[in-house]
Amino acid sequence: MAVLQIEDLTVQFHLDRGLLRAIDGLSMTIEAGEAFGLVGESGSGKSMTALSIMRLLDPQAEVVSGRIWFKGEDLLEKDPGEMQAIRGRRISMIFQEPMSSLNPSFSVGEQVAEVYRQHFRLNRHDAKVQAIEMFERVKLPRAKEMYGKYPHEFSGGMRQRVMIAAALACKPDLVIADEPTTALDVTIQAQILSILQELQREIGTALLFISHNLEVVAQLCDRVAVMYAAKLMEVAEAATLFRTPAHPYTDGLLRSIPRRGEPLRTIPGMVCDLVSPPSGCRFHPRCTYAQAKCETTVPPLDVLHTDGTPQSANVRWSACHFPLLKSVAE
Repeated sequence: MAVLQIEDLTVQFHLDRGLLRAIDGLSMTIEAGEAFGLVGESGSGKSMTALSIMRLLDPQAEVVSGRIWFKGEDLLEKDPGEMQAIRGRRISMIFQEPMSSLNPSFSVGEQVAEVYRQHFRLNRHDAKVQAIEMFERVKLPRAKEMYGKYPHEFSGGMRQRVMIAAALACKPDLVIADEPTTALDVTIQAQILSILQELQREIGTALLFISHNLEVVAQLCDRVAVMYAAKLMEVAEAATLFRTPAHPYTDGLLRSIPRRGEPLRTIPGMVCDLVSPPSGCRFHPRCTYAQAKCETTVPPLDVLHTDGTPQSANVRWSACHFPLLKSVAE
């Protein structure tokens, strides 16, 4: 059963130099309990997708079209009060930089306890007990002592554990994690990912994991969507996508992963200007496989192949006129 289904979502901004479409015709589905990865270069539209789901877009943003179905309810039709009740309780988000997400004026314990007081109407004592218990579950050392500490007294990894505790406190149906380990060193990053994965499976929540780190996504996610210049390029099961990428952009991203003893490979050029994107396939100016059709015709995101079952999780999608379907090792 789908927890989240986005249908033909388009979000744009009116700038002095023209119209910028930050999301252009996005459609994707996340199943209950699934870990779903969303990857792509900076400026692809990943974070904008998360903010659209949470209804936290800038006031200048305009939703031109589309639907965001959450367990059968269209989030775009909700009024501010209804969305306030959904955020944190049914959908929660772990942001990239916890220091800017935590209030420096309150202790970390008070901020997590507030989740229980707001959504479950617990008194201060019971909310504190629940918050400390959640600190223990995210493996925060000396949980009782840490309850009264302030964000500036914590390291980056400890602050991110607090954010995970707050996000999962209400056992939401969907957690959105937007680059949650970007600022952490490799050792701490591994610990945070392990905690997130363990709690996600224990609680049974669906996870939308946004990252540019393909190795992390391969470790954590069941399915992966690849985004480029506000559009989806490919959607597939993680193992399939990393073994045999169908879209040249996905292939380029995988080949760009640093490998010991090999020269660093890069995708030529830069992400296109979304105010004046190229005609046809948006990736064609950087694609070594591009042909004349790619310059004039926008490739639709179509089913590439299935394994014979009707479930959407087993369907593979690609927006390419000439899909590759070859191993990155070749």
